[in-house]
Amino acid sequence: MTHRMPWSARLGLALTLLFVLLALVGPWLAPYDEAAVVGDVWEPFSAAYPLGTDQLGRDMLSRMLYGARRTIGIALAATCLSFALGTTLGYLAATLGGWVDAVLSRLVDTLMSIPTLIFALVVLAVLPPSVTVLILVMAVLDSTRVFRLARAVAMDVVVLEFVEAARLRGESLGWIVLREIGPNTLPPLLAEFGLRFCFAILFLSSLSFLGLGIQPPAADWGGMVRDNANAIAFGLPHPLVPAAAIALLTVAVNLVVDWQLRRATAGRGG
Repeated sequence: MTHRMPWSARLGLALTLLFVLLALVGPWLAPYDEAAVVGDVWEPFSAAYPLGTDQLGRDMLSRMLYGARRTIGIALAATCLSFALGTTLGYLAATLGGWVDAVLSRLVDTLMSIPTLIFALVVLAVLPPSVTVLILVMAVLDSTRVFRLARAVAMDVVVLEFVEAARLRGESLGWIVLREIGPNTLPPLLAEFGLRFCFAILFLSSLSFLGLGIQPPAADWGGMVRDNANAIAFGLPHPLVPAAAIALLTVAVNLVVDWQLRRATAGRGG
């Protein structure tokens, strides 16, 4: 069976790379500073302001470019940290079993029983607002989902003969996890990474919309939707610009994830 990338995955990959490129170089491409008031309130799209101005008269294009770095960067950092934590603990729970598995699983079940958004709102309302705190809160909450998946796929691998053979050879726990379990559980975890990244973007945007994410005057896409929400009452499309960017990036990543899932399924079927 061929694994050639379909057009949908090519489109998704191209859009994802475009967004990543904008996150890397966006601030240098921005025509104005993100906090500079350059025009009147909610000016229409024009040559001077391609995406108009926001509720304070700041250039929307500049804020979109600055916000791309924060939105994508924070979501990516939180996703990487959540996977580092979730996969490590999931592999340990599956490999060691016994009381280690029981304690970790019950702790994760407890965290997952609390609504994620409510838990984040309480923690972020108590702790001082900062990007570091925001990333840590997002990573810890998301790591519970990663733990469940990593533990589930690792449980299917630890009972196989080559893992038992490695144990009989006296290989260390780290060697078994890195050389035996890790490579054989990578495909579903890679697909899950893409999905978690999408959820991190949406979660960050939700927190910013509620005022507990990126703090003004720093720009991020969720905060821009909140700041310009009142423009909808006047029939203006300004809040739809950052909302469309969030939706487009999420769809693009999901197109690539769907292709990876199909590849992994076809590989197991083969």
